[in-house]
Amino acid sequence: MFEGFTPHRIDSDGIGIHAIVGGQGPALLLLHGHPQTHVIWHKVAGTLARHFTVVATDLRGYGDSDKPAGLPDHSNYSKRTMAADQIAVMRALGFDRFSVLAHDRGARVAHRLAMDHPDAVRKLVTLDIAPTLAMYEQTNLAFARAYYHWFFLIRPAPFPETLIEADPELYLKQTMGSRSAGLAPFTEAALAAYLRGLASPGAAHGLCEDYRASASIDLEHDRADLAAGRMIECEMLALWGEQGAVGQCFAPLEEWRKVARRVRGHALPCGHYIAEEMPERLLKEALPFLLD
Repeated sequence: MFEGFTPHRIDSDGIGIHAIVGGQGPALLLLHGHPQTHVIWHKVAGTLARHFTVVATDLRGYGDSDKPAGLPDHSNYSKRTMAADQIAVMRALGFDRFSVLAHDRGARVAHRLAMDHPDAVRKLVTLDIAPTLAMYEQTNLAFARAYYHWFFLIRPAPFPETLIEADPELYLKQTMGSRSAGLAPFTEAALAAYLRGLASPGAAHGLCEDYRASASIDLEHDRADLAAGRMIECEMLALWGEQGAVGQCFAPLEEWRKVARRVRGHALPCGHYIAEEMPERLLKEALPFLLD
C-alpha cells in the first residue's frame, strides 16, 4: 500500500504526528476516522497523487501518532487542538494553503480546521458526517442504536478503555463490521493495520478522549461559532452513504448549510466507509470538485 509515499513524523507543540506524503502538485490533506488510521485511503491515494501532493496523517490519539493523556476538560483532544496539529504538519511540509478530504472523525477535525483557519483551507470534502452539534442535539433511538459507541466512549476513564483493551480485535470488528457493508470492504492488510493501531499503547484512551471532547468542549466551540455568526467560508462538498446512519437519521446537506456558506452534496449508494466501499465513485465525485 502507498507505493511511492514517504513517512514523516512532525512535531505539533510537543506531540508527534505521523504522516505519509506522496505525489506532486497542489497540497491535499487526507484525514481518517474511527477506529482507523491513514490506511483508509489506500484505495484512492495513488490516483489522488497523480494530481496532488497528498498528505495523509494519523490523528492525535490514533495509529502511529502520539496519544497523550487527556486533560480534565479534554481540551488536548478538542477538534480545535487536533486541527492545529494538521496546520503544524502542513506548514512543516511547506504548505500554507491546501484542500482537505476527510472521513468521519477526521471530517470533524476538518470542520474545525476550516472554521479556525479559513485562509489555510482552499476546498473541503467531508465524508459521511453531519455537524457534531446537530447530531447530538437531534439524537433519537435509531441513531443511538447505530452509533452506540458515541455514548459508550464518553464514559469516564478507565471504563471504556479497559473494555476495548481487553479485546481490541473484537471491538474493531464489531464496530466496523456492524455497519451496512459488514467487513467486506476491508482488505486483510487494512484490517491488520487498523488492529495494530488500536492495540498500541494509549490508543483506546486516545480515541475515547476524541469522543469525550466532542461531547463537551467541541460543542462549546460550535455553539460559540453559531452565536457569533461564523461559518465555513471555503467551497465545500458533503458526501454521505445512503445506507448509513447519518443519511438515514439526519438531513446532512440541510445541516451543513447552517454552518457553511458554499456547500453542495448528496448521498452515495453505499454505507459509512465510502473510501473503501466505493473508491472509484469517491474519486469520480471528489476529483472534479478538488481540481476545479
